[in-house]
Amino acid sequence: MAKKIQGEDGKTYVEKKPLYKRVWFWVVVVVLLCIGFGAAGSDSDSDSSSASNSSDTSSSSTSTSTSESSSKVTAQQRAALRSAETYANSMHMSKDGIYDQLTSDAGDKFDEADAQYAVDHVKADWNKNALKTAQTYQNDMNMSTEEIRDQLTSDAGEKFTPEQAQYAIDHLNN
Repeated sequence: MAKKIQGEDGKTYVEKKPLYKRVWFWVVVVVLLCIGFGAAGSDSDSDSSSASNSSDTSSSSTSTSTSESSSKVTAQQRAALRSAETYANSMHMSKDGIYDQLTSDAGDKFDEADAQYAVDHVKADWNKNALKTAQTYQNDMNMSTEEIRDQLTSDAGEKFTPEQAQYAIDHLNN
């Protein structure tokens, strides 16, 4: 609150706080600092997170080649990998099916290099994915085992390998 002072001339004056003691001044300073640090930090954050992801990748896998461990993982590669993990673990898609979904104009629209990085690094049990998909075809669509095999391996279908489809057929009724 402002202090009221009686002047020598008999008038009442209001003593104002100095600028640096006003609340609105500090609100403006904090907002400007946040904007400044946010703009400057966004470039360094992406570089440091890429570097830390690269070091995480190289330290977690000792069999990674030298060229892979020294390269940086881009934001697009990380995003493609997260999408690939969702497709593999939730939708039980095949490796080729995921690649097509990631690069499709009707899908995620990643470029081919980022999609390839994702399918090369996604951790999935492709046999299990083929089996889960085969079970869905058998239970929900009442397909025969030969129809299931065709759908699993078809280029217009699921795009599993013949070996993955055979695994699914062999374990379908277990």
